[in-house]
Amino acid sequence: MIEPFNVYAARLLPSQELFAQGHRACQGCGPALALRYLLKALGPETIVANATGCMEIISSSWPETAWGVPWIHVAFENAAAVASGVEAGSKALRRKGRIPDKKPTVVAIAGDGGTFDIGLQALSGALERGHDFIYLCYDNEAYMNTGIQRSSGTPFGAATTTSPAGSKSFGQKTWKKDLAAIGVAHHIPYVATASIAYPFDFVEKVKKAAAVEGPALIHVFAPCPTGWRTPSNLTVRLARLAVQTGMFPLYEVENGKYHMSVDLPFLKPLDDYLKPQGRYRHLTKDVIAVLKKGIDQRYNEILEKCEANHE
Repeated sequence: MIEPFNVYAARLLPSQELFAQGHRACQGCGPALALRYLLKALGPETIVANATGCMEIISSSWPETAWGVPWIHVAFENAAAVASGVEAGSKALRRKGRIPDKKPTVVAIAGDGGTFDIGLQALSGALERGHDFIYLCYDNEAYMNTGIQRSSGTPFGAATTTSPAGSKSFGQKTWKKDLAAIGVAHHIPYVATASIAYPFDFVEKVKKAAAVEGPALIHVFAPCPTGWRTPSNLTVRLARLAVQTGMFPLYEVENGKYHMSVDLPFLKPLDDYLKPQGRYRHLTKDVIAVLKKGIDQRYNEILEKCEANHE
């Protein structure tokens, strides 16, 4: 007998809400959905170090909080450093018998600005030292909280307030930094990309990250209707199209071995993803062709790494 979908879903996604409703996120906010799934996967025995950014601002306006777990707001650049200290302190207190010998899951959370740019040094240090924690980067591809400025996670061609489109500019001129590859280069046990449009895949990856000994890095794709200039009801659809067009492949790297999470028989046309977004509306066919070539090259590189593990 096939199990009803709602029963199956309930087993993967518990009903307890540890990221409360009523926060101040924009309608259709992708990162807020990512945090909801994250805490459903981890449960109440979780400690969060949250860098300055959209998710800190919308969830912690005094005297209220959306967090149902121990949570600390830290500076833009040091979520990984603070999480390292929490993990090391918890380990020392348990060893000395000061607290019950029950290991919490320590999580550092930051956006693409606080991860790709400002917090990269702290992240690298934490991964190199081998702290037993999860680092979650929610990627909405710009500094959305401070006015939609470009980050090194902003895709080639996208328009932001600091990479504007105009007569002499087509928007972002550099390519998106490969965060997952940076994590893999540190030889950590677990690295994964995820998407809010594939919640069960995301939840399973969070559980894997919590189960490994040592650092784990999860890079979750989370659209921002405000910064992308899209209708709020397209958030999940765009997140899915990013995967289906090859713009944001879903894969995981366990102890250096690559595995494609969503192995597509073919890629959908890139225009399906670009056209609904105001940040890409200015692109010419020539620039789109350059973007497409870069996306295909990166996608094929990942496929080759996955296939090499099965030879």
